Amino acid sequence: MQVQNDSQPYDTINITPMLDLAYVLLVIFILMTTAGVQGLHMNLPKPSNKPSTEHHDVKIVQVQEGGLILINGIGASMSELESQLKTAKSKDPKFSVMIKGDASAPYAGIIGVVDLVTKLEIENVGLVTARIGN
Repeated sequence: MQVQNDSQPYDTINITPMLDLAYVLLVIFILMTTAGVQGLHMNLPKPSNKPSTEHHDVKIVQVQEGGLILINGIGASMSELESQLKTAKSKDPKFSVMIKGDASAPYAGIIGVVDLVTKLEIENVGLVTARIGN
């Protein structure tokens, strides 16, 4: 019996297995990155055309560049903020908290305020934004 020896080089390269591997890696990458994304759970207000006749207290909490916290323009620590928000909630359960973060403020400070508001179960929370360039 004679064995044929094909020592001729191939003209083409079969890239199908390489493409299959690339697609599998792409799918794994997409699944892993989307599974690792976590975020904040916020209940956003729904727009209403009816004017409100109710007036509730509003606390404006500012987080400034150095991590300084201001409540309606007065400096406070995180524990003072917590006590003031508890007092305001006991007086008026429907009061509002507006959180305003300076552009160069530490992100952890803003998240700390959001976490505190969530812990105190304050329902009316807003994030103040400013238009850049005005």
